[in-house]
Amino acid sequence: MTPKSYPAYSQGRTDEEVRQSQTATMRHTFKAEQWVPYPIEEVFSFFANPENLPRLMPAWQRARIERANFVPPPPSPSPLQANTTAAGAGTTMTISFRALPFLPLRLNWEALIVKFGWNDHFCDEQPKGPFAYWRHCHHVSEEIRAPRPGTLVPGTLVTDDLVYELPFGILAEPAHALFARRQIVAIFKYRQQQLLKLLA
Repeated sequence: MTPKSYPAYSQGRTDEEVRQSQTATMRHTFKAEQWVPYPIEEVFSFFANPENLPRLMPAWQRARIERANFVPPPPSPSPLQANTTAAGAGTTMTISFRALPFLPLRLNWEALIVKFGWNDHFCDEQPKGPFAYWRHCHHVSEEIRAPRPGTLVPGTLVTDDLVYELPFGILAEPAHALFARRQIVAIFKYRQQQLLKLLA
């Protein structure tokens, strides 16, 4: 199957160019960080495998991958990831999920991987879905922390950088202030809790 093309999205643009494009729109940013005591190869491989995405979403959403067109990334420089399943740049997926608890209505979210670098980052965008714009970059970096004096623990710092815009432009700003921002904060808090459970 021939991968779709999305010329209106930021494929190939730098993160700085994406940030500069926010000034003429109603786009918002969100950033979350989490340190986990696991090797960077293990953490990155977990996020790069799209089968893990539904596991990071609340159970009531009943998220599932409906369709996928995978583009393999270049070989990993780490032999530990020789058999890792990963979605490289150009991969498209359609994910469906329940928008509200106790309601059968499902929303479709089309995701496009636009950037991929082993054990460093990957970025996805939403060409079709509930947001007017969505760009989520996952960054990982090795970091040693000292939970107790004299004790050093190697691990990985996970950073989520999000740029998003609600539909209807400025008309959606009251909704953003009232609940949309809080919902995004709650989603990433849940993801962080799940990540610790799933990596354990």
